Amino acid sequence: MNKSILSRNNVHVSGEGDQPMIFGNGFGCDQHMWRYIVPGFQQNYRTILFDYVGSGDSDVEAYNSERYSSLGGYSRDLIEIMDAMKLDDIIFVGHSVSCMIGMLAAIQRPERFHRLIMIGPSACYLNDPPDYHGGFDRETIEELLNLMEKNYIGWATTFAPEVMKNRDRPELSEELKENFCSTDPLIAREFAEVTFLSDNRDDLENCTIPTLLIQCADDAIVPVEAGKFIHKKIPDCSFDLLPVSGHCPHLSHPSKTIESIIRYLNSETD
Repeated sequence: MNKSILSRNNVHVSGEGDQPMIFGNGFGCDQHMWRYIVPGFQQNYRTILFDYVGSGDSDVEAYNSERYSSLGGYSRDLIEIMDAMKLDDIIFVGHSVSCMIGMLAAIQRPERFHRLIMIGPSACYLNDPPDYHGGFDRETIEELLNLMEKNYIGWATTFAPEVMKNRDRPELSEELKENFCSTDPLIAREFAEVTFLSDNRDDLENCTIPTLLIQCADDAIVPVEAGKFIHKKIPDCSFDLLPVSGHCPHLSHPSKTIESIIRYLNSETD
């Protein structure tokens, strides 16, 4: 086992089962965001948490702007973790941008994957009228990136509540803001550009892994239309619309998220 890769990505393994379940973080977050979800699977799965290079407690010295100038660089991280740990029959649970990262890895190594669980995915955040609504126009994204560059703390303070919603629980937005602020601003800005300007719509039809898409009904980052687009394009994709607000149901509504995943995985044997 390549310990340098596991150290680079701050990999942690727990659980009593044999089948690997890997959890991939969304933009600006670390593996601690999964703390309410992982206990629901530790009895039956080998749960694996990691941080992308540049986030959490990963090895920041390993960050390379050229490598991580596309989602392919992050997908390569995931594949290297899989190879280092000799993992097969993988259930990958991704949040937000990790959904596309996990899908790209599954397209490259389909024989290693069993299921994909996508929480709040988007194949393209940019609107492409008249047929595609991603939620943002290019001008808005460029303003967001400029604000990150000029006033990172101000961006985090403004953006976190929009992502989290659930205004009656301000501690959730505060945690997300702290996650944003713990990341190197330069790395975060580059990752944001890769996240919000990537277009993986043409990759969806190449995904052969059975997939569950979990979408929040009121999500300021990913409109329901964007989720339905993915649902339509991935050949074997189930869609579960949660009647909740926000972009991070694994943090704001963990029990509903766990129930959705378990219901889907149990349906294999029904």
